[in-house]
Parts: sequence; structure tokens; C-alpha cells
Amino acid sequence: MSLTQKTAIVTGSTSGIGLGVVRELARAGANVVLNSFTNSDEDHALAEGISAEFGVTARYIQADMSDGAACRGLIAQAGACDILVNNAGIQHVAPIEEFPVDKWDAIIAINMNSTFHTMAAALPMMRAAGWGRVVNIASAHGLTASPYKAAYVAAKHGVVGMTKTVALETAEEAITCNAICPGYVLTPLVEAQIPNTMKEYNLSREDVVKNVLLQRQPSKEFATVEQIGGTTVFLCSDAADQITGTTLSMDGGWTAL
Repeated sequence: MSLTQKTAIVTGSTSGIGLGVVRELARAGANVVLNSFTNSDEDHALAEGISAEFGVTARYIQADMSDGAACRGLIAQAGACDILVNNAGIQHVAPIEEFPVDKWDAIIAINMNSTFHTMAAALPMMRAAGWGRVVNIASAHGLTASPYKAAYVAAKHGVVGMTKTVALETAEEAITCNAICPGYVLTPLVEAQIPNTMKEYNLSREDVVKNVLLQRQPSKEFATVEQIGGTTVFLCSDAADQITGTTLSMDGGWTAL
């Protein structure tokens, strides 16, 4: 699948899932815009490295995804948006009666509200171009729930709902909108948690992965950022023209239970 001449914006894309998606889109020929809330030399160097590796145009644009105006400004500054991947997200775990209000507000803003703002800004560009793809990185928690994750579960359910709405609003156009719902994904952040969890429970790495982290994931294997990136590329392909308004679970069978 070639995405040459397409411009893809991926929010929250300097590491983890977002960076994996950027790399696969660039591998398919898309020009890419990376994003995070920082604005360091390393951020811009990361974009330059993507450009050199894949022979595409890669830029880094700073934008705070908790700020609606900044979300819309990201799209405007990019100047074009054929492919929008909403990936930015944060997490906090606490019982609902103890959930800090500032954490609730931040999770809802970054994980859900940013998706509304970027889609609202990008859809006119897609309509003007006569083609577009929106891929929202939701979660298995957009389809089911876990205790102590009220804000994250609420936000991801909201993203799934918005995905369906936008798909219906664009159904007669050459624009699709879908959500990928990963379970646990092996990212640097998750990898860094494993040694501490081994010490906490006095377990081997294998036991921590299978019986703690992947307790609810029947495959007992992590999804990879490359798999999520590859699925994103597929959703941008001609083969996926009639796939819109749906969720693609990449959770090792979690939501089949």
C-alpha cells in the first residue's frame, strides 16, 4: 500500500504506539507530522531521523493536547491532513471517590476532547482534498471496563462514540473513521514497569507478563506498536474503503470473554 503524497498527523507520537504508527505510515510513503507537548531538540531530531530513514517529509509540531485551541492549531500549522491518527493519551488509577479532579479533567481533555478538536479541524481539509482517513487509537477500555480507571474508561468509550458519529457524517464521502482498540501493548513505558512488578510480587518476568500484566488478555502476548501501525496503514488502504464507523480490537481476545 503506497500513501505517497498523503500527509499524516499523529498526536502523541514521539514514543510508544504513536511513534510506531508514524514509522509504519512513513514506511508506506506518507509524509508525517509528529507531535507532543514538548519542543526539544530531540523532538525535531526524531522527525529528521524518520525523514532520512524513509525518504519522506517528516516534521515535528509542538501542541498541548489538553488545550482545544492548540489541538486545532496543530492541524492548521500542518497545512494539510489526509490522515489523522488520534493517539495522545494519559492514565491515572484510583477509586472513583478518591479520583483527583485535576487528573479526571486532564484525562478527559487529552484522551477524548483532543480527538473532537482535531477531527473538527481536519475534516474540512479532507473534504477539500476529496479523501481522508481518521484512525482513533481507543482501547479495549473503550469497549469494556476495569475498576479504578473511571476517567480513562469514560474517555475511551467517548472516543468510540465519536468515531461512529463522524463515520456517519462522512459516510457518502471518500472519508472513513475507525477506532483501533488495543489491549496491552509492549511499549517502553510498559517495559519499564516489569522489573518493579517482578520485585513487588517476587515473580519471574514470565509470570509478571502472563499472570499480572496480561491477566485479562487470553493470548498472553502483548500487541506490538508495529502491529498497530500496520493496522493503521491497512485502514488507510483502498481495501478498507468500506470499513468505517467500527472498532478493530487488537487485544488478544480480551473483549471476546
